Amino acid sequence: MTPLIRPLAAIAVALVVNMPAAAPAQSYQVDCAILLCLAGGWPTSAPCAHARAVFIRRITPWPVEPPLQIWRCPMGASFAVPARALPLERLHDITFRTGSSIAMPTASLPVLPVQASEQADIDISGDAFDFVRSIRVFHIQFHQREDGDGRCIRSDSTRLGSYGEQGDYRWARSSVTAVPSASALPRPKHCDRMVYRSVFVDWRDHAGSYGFEEVRY
Repeated sequence: MTPLIRPLAAIAVALVVNMPAAAPAQSYQVDCAILLCLAGGWPTSAPCAHARAVFIRRITPWPVEPPLQIWRCPMGASFAVPARALPLERLHDITFRTGSSIAMPTASLPVLPVQASEQADIDISGDAFDFVRSIRVFHIQFHQREDGDGRCIRSDSTRLGSYGEQGDYRWARSSVTAVPSASALPRPKHCDRMVYRSVFVDWRDHAGSYGFEEVRY
């Protein structure tokens, strides 16, 4: 961890620990909360519990959406935040500032397309936001069986969702060989009959700690 990341990680944890304990679900920007809570390692708080639930619900089929939709977090918004404030300090103020006119709308948001060209409204290319680019979503669709001639027939439609430099989200073809070992995906040595479908997401927080979730379907 670089010298810059250490203090930012400490700030992330301090900010999420001091989030409003009973903030109504619609009184803050949920994607800003996801960003902040993820950075701090999902500490215990009502906003972080809600943020994590949304994060997981988005990868639960169907459709499989980007778990963090950073373009819905107005980090470039201008409030009474000191210009020299660190990125996560500014994010906390934007997310939970009382009476903000940019609170999360109550109307349902549209379903996103498979690819999302939208991106963060500020520059997040620096090390401080590496945790965003650490998020990987594996949509695993795999089955194998042995045919009557003893040949192993495999079908692997696994895809990988990942984030670009500025938070844009893309799907690409992948395979079960790339799925992290934390997944419950069986890895038989022989051609045992198997059907496995799931969405697996993993990440590293600001401090570099590893986390993951998997949804079978």
